[in-house]
Amino acid sequence: MTVLPTAGRSRVNAAAPAPVSRRTILLLAVTCGVAVGNVYFPQAVSPLVATGFQVSPASAALVVTAVQFGYAAGIFLLVPLGDRFAHRPLLVTLLTLTGLGLLAASASPSPAPLVGASALIGVTTVVAPIAGPMAAGLVGADRRGVVGGTLLSGSIGGMLLSRTLGGILGEWLGWRAPYLLAAACALAVAALLHRALPTTTPPSGQRYPALLAEPLRLLRTEPELRRSGFYQATVFGGFSAVWTGVALLLTGPVYGLGAQAVGVLALVNAGTMLCTPLAGRLVDRRGSDVVNLVSMLGVIGSALVLALGVLGGAVGLAALALGTLLLDVAMQSGMVANQVRIYALRPEVRSRLNTAYMTCAYVGGSLGSWAGTGAYARFGWPGVCALVALLGTAALARHLRASARKARNAGPARPGAA
Repeated sequence: MTVLPTAGRSRVNAAAPAPVSRRTILLLAVTCGVAVGNVYFPQAVSPLVATGFQVSPASAALVVTAVQFGYAAGIFLLVPLGDRFAHRPLLVTLLTLTGLGLLAASASPSPAPLVGASALIGVTTVVAPIAGPMAAGLVGADRRGVVGGTLLSGSIGGMLLSRTLGGILGEWLGWRAPYLLAAACALAVAALLHRALPTTTPPSGQRYPALLAEPLRLLRTEPELRRSGFYQATVFGGFSAVWTGVALLLTGPVYGLGAQAVGVLALVNAGTMLCTPLAGRLVDRRGSDVVNLVSMLGVIGSALVLALGVLGGAVGLAALALGTLLLDVAMQSGMVANQVRIYALRPEVRSRLNTAYMTCAYVGGSLGSWAGTGAYARFGWPGVCALVALLGTAALARHLRASARKARNAGPARPGAA
């Protein structure tokens, strides 16, 4: 990809990658964190929403489910536009709309408008799935694992800090305050991107209906994409179930803590930010399948550790901290492995490949959040942990079948698709 100066900004040609500054990659990582945080801070404040509107915790949890379903819809409807339009104006527009949606959510007079605004926020905050393919096109194939891990670290930072700040700020100032802070961050980052992001040339001139149809066709024709999507749907479903359920556990009778406890628990998992670049390097050296296998075993192991959280007290809190950390590392490492695999399939349609993959992931996450709420209501925290173990086992079984089939075929592995 050649970079030519134009009117004070660089224009990126789709032909071949050229060196891109670390500052640009770090800016994209921060952008991913700000955008992704909008999906996760509602997990920490949903108990406060229940108290504020005097509704049941399960009803307030609809805010979490709505933003995740909205995110899945946004991935399907908007991420393909990353192959059709220049990235800078697209990202700036989406972040601006997200900021306005967050402002509307903060002013919601009742639960129904808040759920509706949350769904719209989810639709427009799909910046990270667009930034990922953009970054992959800005660097060579030998750096995509590291760069992907860096952007994912930014996303993880957003997930952790948004839960932490959301819980603490909500406890002090009410549930509306986190929405106002998130709106300010989204609008500020939009202004930064407008000034600093390089201009990219879109690789496709297809019309919108064709762009929408392409991810479905790719799912039908690319088996590696299908299995990557299944891996992430199951693992992310377990992840979402845990973080929806743990807010109910910590604020319930077993612990009797406030919403800020959820944020503090999330902050404990900051070590995940250090692990994902390492996972990216391991993918670059050993291939995606090795990291996927470790990830799935980590998910199953995390369910066993998390089950001890039902004990309460210091032992229970330690189990929750260790279990969520293990689950976070496993889920995010698997994400790096899956994305490196799918980006190597067809470089000219990376945004559409990522659309198909991320839609699978967030549909799984949304269903996991919904199922986790139901499991907690019927069986308590052990039910949530059993759900996580079941989903991790399903992913592992699919992975072992794929590995056995590869061994039978004994064909040479395609670089990046291992």
